[in-house]
Amino acid sequence: MRRSPLRAPVPTAAERARSILAAAHSMTVVTDGRHTEVRRLDGAGAMGHVHLHAPSEEPAAAAGERVPVRLEFTDIAPTPVRDRLRARVTLTGLLAGPYDPESTEETCVEFGQCVLEDTDGRTYVTLPELEATELDPLATSEAGLLTHLADDHPELVLLLLRLVRPLPERGARRVLPLAIDRHGLTLRLEYARTHRDVRLPFGRPVRHVDHVGPQIQALQAAARRLSHTSILPS
Repeated sequence: MRRSPLRAPVPTAAERARSILAAAHSMTVVTDGRHTEVRRLDGAGAMGHVHLHAPSEEPAAAAGERVPVRLEFTDIAPTPVRDRLRARVTLTGLLAGPYDPESTEETCVEFGQCVLEDTDGRTYVTLPELEATELDPLATSEAGLLTHLADDHPELVLLLLRLVRPLPERGARRVLPLAIDRHGLTLRLEYARTHRDVRLPFGRPVRHVDHVGPQIQALQAAARRLSHTSILPS
């Protein structure tokens, strides 16, 4: 019996949400009918400014007045691909009081929901899943790694197309790195009216950002061992 090919490993929804929150440079806070753009997340990510805790078991009257809040995060590809929106994460919950956009202290949010929206659809992530998920070691370095590949090593990106199976369709006009995580590298192939994302898994999951170089080099070596294909953009 013919075996179906194994799917390249990808991050779980909890891992993706955790990475987006860690790498976020800004967030939109929606509460009391107001939208507030917060752009002071550089270096700390959302979890450096927002503390999520489990829903209170106290009766509403004992817990005091609580204010509903929605935190919105947008994951944008750092490379200039055609459609740069990769995912959205929305956190909902309750605040102990009105949100103060001028406060420099951590905002405490009673967890309600965490929703990840991407090309696969909408996925709900629980607070225990977020808390138990180890942060991807490449999450906060991803933008630099991808722009370095795109700007300084475009020939390597094209070379890696030899590893794509099934073979890409002819007519690709541009190929750019779209995403990278502990499990592998994702490339975007852009055609005249559409695009295709392809996954190149690493030989083993990366445990530290310093270990990503050898994994990229291993992909490069594997690609060079394959014969040249005619699907490379001119």
